[in-house]
Amino acid sequence: MDEVHTDFVDRSGELVSAQQRMQGLLNAVVALAEDLSLEALLQRVVSSACRLLQAEYGALGVIGSDRALSLFITVGIDTDLAHNIGPLPTGHGVLGLLIRDPKPLRLHDLRQHPAAYGFPKNHPPMKSFLGVPVRVRDVVFGNLYLTQKKGGGDFTAEDEELAEALAAAAGVAIENARLYDDARRRTAWLQACMDVTGKMMGDEQAPEGQNGGLDMIAARALRESSSSLALILVPEDNSSLFRIEGAAGKSASEWVGRLLSFDFVEIEAVLASGKAALIEDASSALGDGEGVVEGRLLVIDLSARGTHHGLLVLQRDWASGTFSTTDMEMGPVFGSHVALALELARAHRMREQIAVFSDRDRIARDLHDLVIQRLFAAGLSIQSLRRYMTGDSAASTIRTVTGELDETIRELRNTIYSLSDSETEKELLSSRVLQAVRTGTQSLPFVPLLTLTGPIDAIRDEETVPNILAVITEGLSNAVRHSGADTIRVSVSVEDGFVRVVIQDNGTGFTVPSPGNGLSNMEHRARTLGGTFEVSSSHETGTALTWGLRFFDCRYWSGDECCAMWTAACVRRSKPSFASRDET
Repeated sequence: MDEVHTDFVDRSGELVSAQQRMQGLLNAVVALAEDLSLEALLQRVVSSACRLLQAEYGALGVIGSDRALSLFITVGIDTDLAHNIGPLPTGHGVLGLLIRDPKPLRLHDLRQHPAAYGFPKNHPPMKSFLGVPVRVRDVVFGNLYLTQKKGGGDFTAEDEELAEALAAAAGVAIENARLYDDARRRTAWLQACMDVTGKMMGDEQAPEGQNGGLDMIAARALRESSSSLALILVPEDNSSLFRIEGAAGKSASEWVGRLLSFDFVEIEAVLASGKAALIEDASSALGDGEGVVEGRLLVIDLSARGTHHGLLVLQRDWASGTFSTTDMEMGPVFGSHVALALELARAHRMREQIAVFSDRDRIARDLHDLVIQRLFAAGLSIQSLRRYMTGDSAASTIRTVTGELDETIRELRNTIYSLSDSETEKELLSSRVLQAVRTGTQSLPFVPLLTLTGPIDAIRDEETVPNILAVITEGLSNAVRHSGADTIRVSVSVEDGFVRVVIQDNGTGFTVPSPGNGLSNMEHRARTLGGTFEVSSSHETGTALTWGLRFFDCRYWSGDECCAMWTAACVRRSKPSFASRDET
C-alpha cells in the first residue's frame, strides 16, 4: 500500500505539473491575440516562451529575403547590456544552422557545438539551448531561441514539444498580424490618395510656395512609406536630366532645384511598365553629395492616362529595413492618383486663365476702341490750335502736349499687346518667374527682392522661356546653398529687344568657382542661344550673375531692322532663312 500510495502521489504531481504547463501554454496562446501589431506580437511570443519554459534569455530572429536575420528581438537583455554587446547577430553559428536546416534543436552546452561561432565581448554566459522554427503557411518566418534553463538543467523533450506548440500558435498569430498590418497600410495609402486629391482639387488648396502642392505630396508619401526622404523629380525639356521640384524629410530644402541624371535600367522599367522599382544603393542614384545617406530607394512613376508628371523617389536608411510588398504595390496607385490630381489641377488653372484672358481681351478692345481713339482725337484737336497760335512758347507747349499724348498712345498699345497676345495654354512668364523665385528661396529666413521691368510677358519663345527659368532656378540655388547671404536681388528686364537676368547676393563670394555649381550650365545656355553670361564675385561685395539674350520683338525696330534680326537668328539657330523681306 505504501508503494501504491507513493506512486499515486508521484503521478498526481506529474499530472498537476502537466496541467500547469498546459495552462501556461494556453495563457501564452491567449496572450498572442491581445494586439495585432506585428512588432508587439513578436515581443510577446518571446516573453511567453521564456515564462513557459523557464528560460533566462529568449530571442526571435526573423529571416530576411537574403536568408539572413533581418530582425532580432530579445528578452532578458536590458538596453545597457545590449549596447555593450554591440550589433545584433545576423545568422552565424548555431543561429545560422537553424536557418539552413529548420528543425528543432536541443543542446546541453551551446558552446560545445561544432557550428558554434562564439560570443562577443560582454555577452552573458549561455549554456543550455533550445531552438524551434516558426512557420507561417508552411514557410519558415523565423526561429525561436531559448537559452540558459533556470536551475541549471537542460531543456527536456517536453520543453521541446511545448516550444513547438507555441511556435505553431505564434505562426497563426503572426500571419493574422501581417494580414492586419497589410490591410491597415493599404487603407492608409488609399486615404492618402483621397487626401492629396482633395487638397489639390477641393476648397483646401495647396499653400503658396509649395511648388503647386509637390512638397505636400512628397510629405504625405514620406509619412505613409515610413521613409527618411521623399523627392519629386520632373524631367527637363529635351534632356535626360531630372530636376527636383518637391522634397520632404531630411535636408529637404537642400534638394530642391538640384539636377539628377537618373540613367538606370530600373528607371526605364518604371517608365515603361508603371510599376515601382527598388534600387538597393541610394548613393549610386543620388550621388555622394550633401544630404545623401546610405539606404534603399523606391522609385514610383507619376503617370495617369498618358500624362507623365515625373518620378516620386522614396529613401530608407539601412536601419529602417527594406520597403514592403504593400509599399511596392500601393506606391504606383498613389502615383497614378497624384498624376491625375496634377492633371486636373492644371486643367482647372487653364480654365481660370481662359477666363482671365477673355477679360483681358475685352479690356484690350475697350482700350483700343475707346481710350486710344479719344486720345488720338484730342491730339488732333490740340494740333489744330497751332493755326491760332503765333507765339513760340504756345507752339512749344502744343508740341510738348502732343508728344506726351503720342507717348501715352504708344504705352497703351504696348499694354494692349501684352493683354491680348496671350496663349491660353501657357502661364505668363512673369508668373512663372515669381513662382521660380518663391520655390528657390522658400528655405530662406528672408524674402528676396524681385524686380520685373519691361514687357516680360511678351516673351513666349519655347526656347527662350525655359532657359530664363532654368537660369533663375540655378542661380538662386547657388546663392541659397553656398553664399551665406542675407540679401538676394533678382532682376528680369526686357529693354530695346534685349532680355537680361541679374542675380545678386551680398554673401561670401569666391575667387575660383567650385565644380558642379551650375555656372557652366548657365554659360552653356547663353552660348547656345547666342547670348552673354558674366560672373563677378569677391569676398567683400558678394556675387553677381548677369545672363542676357536678344529678344526678337519687331515692335522695337523698323521693318528692315526686324528682317535683319530674324535672318541672323535663323542662321545662328540653323533654321531656314527667308528669301525676301515680305516672307520674313
